[in-house]
Amino acid sequence: MTEHMNEPLRRRSRRVPSASVLAVGAFVALTACTGGDAPSPYDGEIGSTDLSASCPDTVTVQVDWFPGAEEAHLYELFDASGEGADAVTVDADAKRVTGPLFDGDNGYTGVDLEIRSGGPAIGNQSVTSLMYQDPDIMLGYVNMDSAVQHSTDMPTVSVMSTLDKSPHMIMWDPETHPDVHAIEDLGDEGVDVLYFSDETYMKYLIGEGILDESQTDSSYDGSPSNFVASDGEKAQQGFSSTEPYQYEHEVEGWMRPVDYQLVHDTGFQTYKSTLAVKADQLETQSDCLRGLVPVFQRGLADYMDTPEDTNSFIVDVVDQFNAGWIYGVDIADYGATTMRDEGLVANGTDGTLGSFDGSRVSTLVDQLGPIFAVQGTPVAHGLISEDLYTNEFLDTAVTLRKR
Repeated sequence: MTEHMNEPLRRRSRRVPSASVLAVGAFVALTACTGGDAPSPYDGEIGSTDLSASCPDTVTVQVDWFPGAEEAHLYELFDASGEGADAVTVDADAKRVTGPLFDGDNGYTGVDLEIRSGGPAIGNQSVTSLMYQDPDIMLGYVNMDSAVQHSTDMPTVSVMSTLDKSPHMIMWDPETHPDVHAIEDLGDEGVDVLYFSDETYMKYLIGEGILDESQTDSSYDGSPSNFVASDGEKAQQGFSSTEPYQYEHEVEGWMRPVDYQLVHDTGFQTYKSTLAVKADQLETQSDCLRGLVPVFQRGLADYMDTPEDTNSFIVDVVDQFNAGWIYGVDIADYGATTMRDEGLVANGTDGTLGSFDGSRVSTLVDQLGPIFAVQGTPVAHGLISEDLYTNEFLDTAVTLRKR
């Protein structure tokens, strides 16, 4: 399974365009450009976090979708409503945003950040495969289950967890299924479940006997039409930080609440959208990562503390992209709130924001080994959890602040 090949439509909001551009005027400094134009020169003074000697002039991060709440912690680092606004450039053709990288109150870091959108913006290619094709990409969003699968042919090492829990969930209509309170209840009731084909978590659910293969339907393509047409008879996969809001407030023909359970809570506890480097780059980029990863941590903490300005910024970026991905302030705010309330973004078991739990990764390796062997993509011989992640670059003082 790749990071996003099986979810090309997973978060397409059906909000009308007029509701998705509420904050366009707040960021008039942004300029849409074409042909990969360089960002505006920024000659501000470097602050207390100086990455100019250890990192590339432009730190390039390949993400797995268009801007949304799950990616917003990266956009937080542009300071797009403050000092760095004039130097931020939106490339509407390439679906990229580039500008000076800021470390919150610590100021400008001396380098630029480029965020490259994924999904349809890259022809639904795998983030991992792009990392191996393009040496300019320093970091990519890599799901830990994908890292296990590609541990032989395209090994990566995750250096920070952006989501402590995956937002992957299965949802159902509580009116049609009043006795269903968990995914295993869907199995007991024989409810058909729509999902993207080749999802690793579904193989886990079937293998554990939580769902029966006969009730799973891999025809889901991201459209709500099949779920809506079933009038609640079928269940469906989704993201807890997106679809529950969409179906209650935006999806015509539904417009009522859904109930759901996170796949994470069934025992399949992958780390989704980790920040990862190619395994052979871990040592050569270590000096940069030592200063850069704590900046990412602080950006995540800052976004989760006060997401409003960055949510307005990403809504404006999405509007400039004009790529059919409609995303409004209301759903961005819902996403940020849900990520905090459900613990999708949370401190690791050691209390550090962005850390990995070694025993959890080890369990994942044990769960996935047999699955990928059956698929014909056996994991690397002798693979252990420490081959897949490191906490060495994290600042243990960075935590998610309590509200």
